Amino acid sequence: MKVYSTLSRKKEELEPITPGEYKIYACGPTVYNYIHIGNARPLCVFDVLRRYLEYRGNKVTFVQNFTDVDDKIIKKANEDGSDYLTVAKKFIEEYWIDAKGMNIRAADIHPKATENIDQIIEMISTLIEKGHAYAAENGDVYFSTKTFKEYGKLSHQPLEDLEAGARISIGEMKQDPMDFALWKAAKPGEPYWDSPWGKGRPGWHIECSAMNKRYLGETIDIHCGGQDLIFPHHENEIAQSECCNDAPFANYWMHNGYINVDNVKMSKSLGNFFTVRDVAEKYGYEPIRYLMISSHYRSPINYSVDIIEQCKAALQRLYTCRDALDFAAGKATVSDNKEDFDLKKKLDAHRVAFIEAMDDDLNTADALAAIYDLVRDINIILKDGASQNIIEYAAEEFDELTGVLGLVYNRKKEELDIDVEKLIEERNIARKNKDFATADKIRDDLKAQGIILEDTPQGVKWHKE
Repeated sequence: MKVYSTLSRKKEELEPITPGEYKIYACGPTVYNYIHIGNARPLCVFDVLRRYLEYRGNKVTFVQNFTDVDDKIIKKANEDGSDYLTVAKKFIEEYWIDAKGMNIRAADIHPKATENIDQIIEMISTLIEKGHAYAAENGDVYFSTKTFKEYGKLSHQPLEDLEAGARISIGEMKQDPMDFALWKAAKPGEPYWDSPWGKGRPGWHIECSAMNKRYLGETIDIHCGGQDLIFPHHENEIAQSECCNDAPFANYWMHNGYINVDNVKMSKSLGNFFTVRDVAEKYGYEPIRYLMISSHYRSPINYSVDIIEQCKAALQRLYTCRDALDFAAGKATVSDNKEDFDLKKKLDAHRVAFIEAMDDDLNTADALAAIYDLVRDINIILKDGASQNIIEYAAEEFDELTGVLGLVYNRKKEELDIDVEKLIEERNIARKNKDFATADKIRDDLKAQGIILEDTPQGVKWHKE
């Protein structure tokens, strides 16, 4: 498998530190609000990365943090007349609702910043001892950026360009505009922890470095996140981690592209900002997941009402195919045919195409195309009449490939107050007796309740509208 690494700016052969094992860290949300559709993209994309690596027989240790103390969280708590713990707890719970809705698997470890204060303090102390950080008179601690000669290597920006945009804000006691906070001295009314530099709380960047080291080690295989995190967050993680540990931080850096809304970059200031919850209430969660993986992860994607409706329609094609397999399995009259060997070879070609796409920098767009080619051939096979063996084989391959992408996960039949199968049988009897008025009434009554009947050569199928 090859992946594009932001660090090298090229596709590289993915080779783990330990053969057959991958250590992956994904930057998680700052929990001060519901997650938005921009947050959903890395969640879905890197969930697929994890699933695919496991599908290919690897062991994956996946860590995704929660930033549970931060300026935004404190501001939200003050606005609500609450405290940072209450805000963080609430929105972590809300995160799990949305993550489950999008079929995001829980990470192996979900560390929180507040649970790693000792590790953060230890790391900052090491950086000070090694001359890469300093404590200001007010109790803030800053990383001395110019002590790391490779600063800017991830974002590929010359130091002079970065310096041109750097500023020292009011109240900051930096020695250089490029320096960034590792520890923030406590302000009145803010949460704090005791430290060698006085009461305070960690800066944003240091928490991920400390948690990476604690849960995955000094050097990890893959660090991933949104493109917006490349600078300064991930750049600063590299600087403080490599200066502390004297070792490479991550061997591969994977970043997903931005999300536009109606072809304009999503932004709160523009008012084109949507939470996952808002979209899911109108269209369901699975179309959101589908949208996030329907394009190559490094490309920008566009959200609009028309596009999310297209995602719903595309998903319906998958569900219709899978339901057709279930239906055909119950109607098959032969266990095998002499043509089955050739049909299996035809179906296997789609699995090969799927794997080739995924091995090429996690190309989920082409992987989806391979699945729809599979769907096309399954529909042809079912129309021509298939054996039980080939129906089961096709169903297994369908489930296997859609499962890697985390799709078609809402297949449980809804509990209904009516016996649909019994009414279908009554309709069949009415039609056989040429009582078309009764047959049509049964069909229309079911449609009024959102149940659509479909007459096929194999019999009558039904689905919820």
